[in-house]
Amino acid sequence: MLRLHSAEEWIARFGEARDPTVLTIGNFDGMHRGHQEILRRVIEQARQKQLMPAVLTFFPHPVRVLRPEEAPPLLMTLDQRLAASEAAGINAVLVLSFNESLSKLSAEDFVRTYLVNVVRAREVLVGENFRFGHRQQGDVKTLEGLGKRLGFEVEVVDSLSVDGMVVSSSAVRKAVREGRMEDAAHLLGKPFTLAGDIQTGTGQGQKLVVPTLNLKTEQEILPKTGVYITRTTTDESVYPSVTNVGIRPTFNRSRVTIESHLFGFSKKLTAGRLAVQFLSRLRDEQKFADVAALREQVLKDIADAKQYPHLQDR
Repeated sequence: MLRLHSAEEWIARFGEARDPTVLTIGNFDGMHRGHQEILRRVIEQARQKQLMPAVLTFFPHPVRVLRPEEAPPLLMTLDQRLAASEAAGINAVLVLSFNESLSKLSAEDFVRTYLVNVVRAREVLVGENFRFGHRQQGDVKTLEGLGKRLGFEVEVVDSLSVDGMVVSSSAVRKAVREGRMEDAAHLLGKPFTLAGDIQTGTGQGQKLVVPTLNLKTEQEILPKTGVYITRTTTDESVYPSVTNVGIRPTFNRSRVTIESHLFGFSKKLTAGRLAVQFLSRLRDEQKFADVAALREQVLKDIADAKQYPHLQDR
């Protein structure tokens, strides 16, 4: 998949005779089931009409520029969003730098400049709450009207509901923050995952409790502090695990860490990539009277996690 970062780069890559596209526009934070459905339809329509499936997205998140005090913590990094688009089958993504200049484009100027002149959209798919242009003056009705005038079709994709919950990035964030990992998984269509690099810890867990791998993630949102049933991927292998998100109060720490004990894993890694899938919350983080009491509880957590019915699923 091509990852292009400006109108000029798009035109230089595809040329003056560039093929038209089936396009969707959005931030796609979390790549939840609603996003997945839009991308599925983009690819389906592109295949039927022999056009290129494409995504137009923004970085940073527009709210970071327009109302930074209201900006939500993001579920995914930009690289993760782009990788998810590629995995879905998208051929090219145009990542526009969202700045003051872009924010001041009128709805019509935005459409003429990027949808018509740059990516040459023949069909545009958006969610029913889609807004665009200066002060979000454009909505789906505006887009449909512009499409009729400028030569592209618009398909509005209705919101999804799962188990009575409307699927949205905001709903996923709320579930993750509250430690409701099953609800987050229902909304995402997969377990919520934190990814990043292995970080060297203090070694106290290895010596005194159980061996762990520490995760340093660039993602902005963390599950509620506590102990979780998880699956952890390292060295291209997946291991059942338990993960503590918190400050390790028994050791009088204050910085939040993400520590995973992997079942059946004996290597000593100090570097590399790590991904932790959060399946279910076991308990709150606690301060124990001593290390022996902590170790006893951790061993119970491990035993409880091994009873989780979907722990070995992939």
